[in-house]
Amino acid sequence: MATIKLNHANAISKLSNAEQAVHSLDMSSAPTSKLKDNKLDFTSEWKEREERIESLIEEYKKIVLKNVADTKDNIDALKEQDEAITR
Repeated sequence: MATIKLNHANAISKLSNAEQAVHSLDMSSAPTSKLKDNKLDFTSEWKEREERIESLIEEYKKIVLKNVADTKDNIDALKEQDEAITR
């Protein structure tokens, strides 16, 4: 008889924890309101850099969440295959 080594509940639990961690990741916006009418080149470049960083983090979060969802789907498929084999 075949032995199923996939611990589906544990794997899904770990992925759910990762998903929650990504959702809880919150980066506060740069305090640009404190700059007021500051027109230095450095200030403009700093604001742009901060906006790019925020955008990159949001994109990264989307990618990680997509990977987690895909992995959950793959684990579900493995579970179904294991169940079909042991029938």
